Amino acid sequence: MLQFSDANNKLKALYDVPELQVWLDGRQVYSLDLLSGWSCPFAKECLSKVHETGEFSKAGNPKVKLRDGKDTLFRCFSASQEALLPNVYRRRKHNYDSLRGLHLNDMIHLLNTDLPEDTGILRWHVGGDFFNSDYFFAAINVAMMNPDKLFYAYTKSLPYWLKYREYTEQVHNFVLTASRGGRHDHLIKQEFLRESVVVFSEAEAAEKGLEIDHDDSHAAVPSWRCNDFALLIHGVQPAGSEAGKAVSALKGKGSYGKKVKENAIR
Repeated sequence: MLQFSDANNKLKALYDVPELQVWLDGRQVYSLDLLSGWSCPFAKECLSKVHETGEFSKAGNPKVKLRDGKDTLFRCFSASQEALLPNVYRRRKHNYDSLRGLHLNDMIHLLNTDLPEDTGILRWHVGGDFFNSDYFFAAINVAMMNPDKLFYAYTKSLPYWLKYREYTEQVHNFVLTASRGGRHDHLIKQEFLRESVVVFSEAEAAEKGLEIDHDDSHAAVPSWRCNDFALLIHGVQPAGSEAGKAVSALKGKGSYGKKVKENAIR
């Protein structure tokens, strides 16, 4: 059985977004999370993975080590979570292992059957991404089978998005954002895809002419599905890196200190 997660600190803010009340009405916000990096076939600038060392803690949990990719510019926040929190690692690994290798129809059945009945809004992947085209198409099918629920995702799996673009443009409750920093970024402008950009400061977002999404509303609200936006860098970053310096400079300042708490970069 798949393990869906309750809304984290950032996603809880969706309950207060007026444009999303029609999807909630007493229902809940969830996410379905997979192993970061391992389920992200097109990640580049944020690529980080947790590797098991073969040793175990006194509590019986596998010991893990976080490794960044050769092109990593900023560390994936959700991978850092998996390195620090054994329960998070186990849940995401369980979901990833349960889905990969399934036939498309079996994947659709599993996702739809295990989706919590009181779901109002589901974010695909605080951790992870669409790891193959069948899984991406399965997500579209789940949205079509549940027209009263809202599904949204950040993704670097742009080839899968383009493969099934005809469907994504017809399904009103399936909202996508291209997450810049992947191996197919050239497709974003070429194919006119809506995107999110990680910035190191509020000034950088202003220079790019982008609003900063502090509460995931820019990613989730269907009527904003054509608007680009920015995400502020955050989380544990490699020591001495430009990303690490940016996080240190931002801590406790302005909207970052007030609103960006344990948000997951996607």
